[in-house]
Amino acid sequence: MLAACTLAQTAGADVADTTALGRLRADARALRPLARSSLGRKFLDATSALGPARARVVWRDSSRTHAWSDHEAAAFPDSVRARLVRREYDETFYWNTRYGSPLAYFRPLEILAAEGTTEVYARRVADFGCGMIGQLRLLALLGADATGIDVDPLLAALYAERGDLGPVPGTRATRGRTDLVIGQWPGDSTTRALVGGRYDLILSKNTLKNGYIHPAEPVDPRMLVHLGVSDAEFVAALYGALRPGGRVMIYNLCPAPAAPGKPYIPWADGRCPFPDSSWRAAGFRVVAFDRDDSGAARAMGHALGWDRGESPMDLEHDLFATWSLFEKPR
Repeated sequence: MLAACTLAQTAGADVADTTALGRLRADARALRPLARSSLGRKFLDATSALGPARARVVWRDSSRTHAWSDHEAAAFPDSVRARLVRREYDETFYWNTRYGSPLAYFRPLEILAAEGTTEVYARRVADFGCGMIGQLRLLALLGADATGIDVDPLLAALYAERGDLGPVPGTRATRGRTDLVIGQWPGDSTTRALVGGRYDLILSKNTLKNGYIHPAEPVDPRMLVHLGVSDAEFVAALYGALRPGGRVMIYNLCPAPAAPGKPYIPWADGRCPFPDSSWRAAGFRVVAFDRDDSGAARAMGHALGWDRGESPMDLEHDLFATWSLFEKPR
């Protein structure tokens, strides 16, 4: 699965700093020649302002429906803590969890810049299905108010130490901050209230895929994304969460579809799950719909080392990308 790609060292370079953060910075340097926009360059350069992260301990129940930080679990009675599963996560997991480099957000930001969104300073940005904190911290370092939205309780426990969330200091970020909301948006009223609105940009990478929401074949429900509301209600909620002039960007990286006779791969269908007519019905202007970005995504994948290492990807035949962009009229 594409989401399992891990951060790789830059090919042909001697990386003195072999920590996860050092590799992240090396990958940013490898990506920089691909940058065509000031926004893309600033996003990559912000890795230099990230602070190191220590290993984290998370406690989970046997059903994996709840998670607690080490500090939270320490307050439990021994009898309760004995029934939990203790797991230590290293610095690499802190930055990319299960979903690969946060620097893969470089491509949607490059596209947004080419389409007129050239700045995130003093802007409210939400990431639906964020999966990790790295891209949120980088956006906050550029001055954005960056909110990650996800259903995975692990994230709240993983990013529970002082400095993980809240205001992020930086050379430009006089007002940048990172927030995380865990819950089903927009179906859950508490989650919806915490997320709020008046966003300038809502991003979603590798979450809003047609195969995850409208699979062509029956699959294990745990492999899908459950919105909790109808398609029309979800698109309307996106519209309602934006300021006038705000935008929604859906960017999906996908492997090749399964060969005939092989099990269906829902994450291989990266088309927008909602037809362009549904976006127009909600009031959006459709800027772009299911545009191909495979060539640029492969160049990014090569810079990030996805075609090297123990499990190299065949980028030409097993990496594809599509993007869609919608705007709320002013």
